[in-house]
Amino acid sequence: MKRYSRHITLSEVGLVGQLKIAESKVLVIGAGGLGSPLLLYLTAAGVGTIGIVDFDKVSESNLQRQVLFREQDLNINKAISAKKLLNARNSDIEIKSYPHIFDTSNALDLVQDYDIVVDCTDNFRTRYLINDACVKLGKPFVFAAIYKFEGQLSVFNYKGGPTYRCLFPTPPKTGEVPNCEEVGVLGVLPGVLGMYQANEVLKIILSIGSILSGQLLSINLLTNDQRLLRFNKNKAEIESIKNRELVFIALNDCKLN
Repeated sequence: MKRYSRHITLSEVGLVGQLKIAESKVLVIGAGGLGSPLLLYLTAAGVGTIGIVDFDKVSESNLQRQVLFREQDLNINKAISAKKLLNARNSDIEIKSYPHIFDTSNALDLVQDYDIVVDCTDNFRTRYLINDACVKLGKPFVFAAIYKFEGQLSVFNYKGGPTYRCLFPTPPKTGEVPNCEEVGVLGVLPGVLGMYQANEVLKIILSIGSILSGQLLSINLLTNDQRLLRFNKNKAEIESIKNRELVFIALNDCKLN
């Protein structure tokens, strides 16, 4: 009661809402720039079970924006390091680490055990795979992507709503989108978008507010512009996903995070 008193005091949350948070299971794919703030806030909020998928190790260039990690975490797997750091912040919740690649061999097995999936990845191949696995299993997923000073946010497959492929049916060509090593990224940008993702996760759990389903929120930190774009559901695309095997999109990774 003391720990979550500020939540419980909110009329929109209350004790019943906090119990919903405690009973929820959220799978976070990617523990980098977006995943760091998201994981910190989901842990603080008391999400009962958090799964973390990341095969990568902490590198020095990550420390500019991946605020979950410290210098002593260099060369340690991100999922394993994140679990240790987050357990120290909240020992009452369960955190599971999956220190391997999210691919066609494990996507369905991982996703089926969770209520909500959060896409904190940095490449298009994984993003399309997350989408297809969530569509097949009827799971919502919270999406964000970043580029230099700009970010995008949406919620896909929420209660059978539009999916990522409804908005972006065709993957980009190899090299069409430059990565952050080539163009850079403002360190606070993934922090802002990651917190927006955490906010959408909690709204979904609590069934409150307006969920970004069928809507794409675009944020520019350099100009402070925000735009909300609406898009429609493509029923034919969704049925196609349900009826085919999971596949990795045939393109090279395009780093965005």
